[in-house]
Amino acid sequence: MSDRIIPLLIISCLLLLIDWYIFKALTPIIEKRWSKSSPPFKFIWWGYSILLIAGVFASIFLNLILAVRAVILVAFFITFVTKVFFLPFLFIDDIRRGVVWARRKRGGPKHTGGVPAQDNPEKISRSEFLVKAGIAVAAIPFASLSWGIIEGGYDYRVKRRTLYFPNLPKAFDGITLGQISDIHSGSFYRRKAVLGGVEMLMAEKPDFIFFTGDLVNNVASEMKDYQDIFNKVKAPLGVFSVLGNHDYGDYYFGREPSPAKAKNLADIKTIHKNMGYDLLLNENRRLKINGEEIAILGVENWGAGRFVRHGRLDLSMKGTEDAPLKLLLSHDPSHWRAQVLGYTDIDATFSGHTHGMQFGVRTKEYQWSPVQYIYKEWAGLYQEKQQQLYVNVGYGFLGYPGRVGILPEITIFELKRA
Repeated sequence: MSDRIIPLLIISCLLLLIDWYIFKALTPIIEKRWSKSSPPFKFIWWGYSILLIAGVFASIFLNLILAVRAVILVAFFITFVTKVFFLPFLFIDDIRRGVVWARRKRGGPKHTGGVPAQDNPEKISRSEFLVKAGIAVAAIPFASLSWGIIEGGYDYRVKRRTLYFPNLPKAFDGITLGQISDIHSGSFYRRKAVLGGVEMLMAEKPDFIFFTGDLVNNVASEMKDYQDIFNKVKAPLGVFSVLGNHDYGDYYFGREPSPAKAKNLADIKTIHKNMGYDLLLNENRRLKINGEEIAILGVENWGAGRFVRHGRLDLSMKGTEDAPLKLLLSHDPSHWRAQVLGYTDIDATFSGHTHGMQFGVRTKEYQWSPVQYIYKEWAGLYQEKQQQLYVNVGYGFLGYPGRVGILPEITIFELKRA
């Protein structure tokens, strides 16, 4: 427990220091316009800050219901980001005041234009202007992040793509494939909205469906309230799934093996089975139509950098040498460039993992997100020679409980002969 309390105490002290810094800047402006009958600004400011920090501690160490915990963490996140955007303006103003103070110490002019500031009350001081400009700028992330939580996180969008393959068997020409990824059920708090997204997927009536990993944030019990919803994901030719980095419980139980961790992973696999998902653990399946077939391959998570590497591409490809077309499910798109691209005859890989960082711009002609500086392939379709990769930006969310610009995705592919 102490290994979690000490870092939280340090972070809390830093946050309170930031609060004090901003409070000192806002107090003169607020109190100048505050009616005498209004409660003192300091009680509102510090009361909110202390309650919010106490709420975060309670969310981490007490067994609060999900809805209450979500409200606390959302309020904390928005408040923190807003203050971070406000801070640079205060720094600039302090630098300016420091320069003025230094000039006065050297005997320089105390004011400009020959008229003291107090003799011209209609003119806003430069210091107050910077503080107000900071408030205006801080309002932008406050508004956008609030919208992203209220609507963006559940604003499901259907993305349609046509994938062309010269080696696609004739019986599969025109077949449809659905993909969802990164459910992260432990982050949800709106069952009806989640169900609405699943109904959108089912309304497309895909012939088969891929789920490309991260069913939960940490533990299998997170699916308790949502298993009946995702159990509705069905397709005539099957639903195929793989594990993502969060499904192994490493972020909750640690990297070292333990009985509790092993049981949790076994429970995750059981959930896939109970929902009717064909979980591919470094293995493959054949889809057959009218005597023709293609291979569906699935690997456990394999990620570049610090992410776990349980994936065995060699095992997943075993016995597929004669398959005319190979489609691979691999949660982390970094796997494509590291082991798939140029090293295998896998025709298309389907991934998730990046979430598009849940923030950015995405239109038909242009897309941008900070995550592109971490992942070369982070959203949409990529192709090099005859090999393709599609990165789905995810159905759910993690950390920030919403999305801005990069909305939750349901992908529908049509497979066509080139």
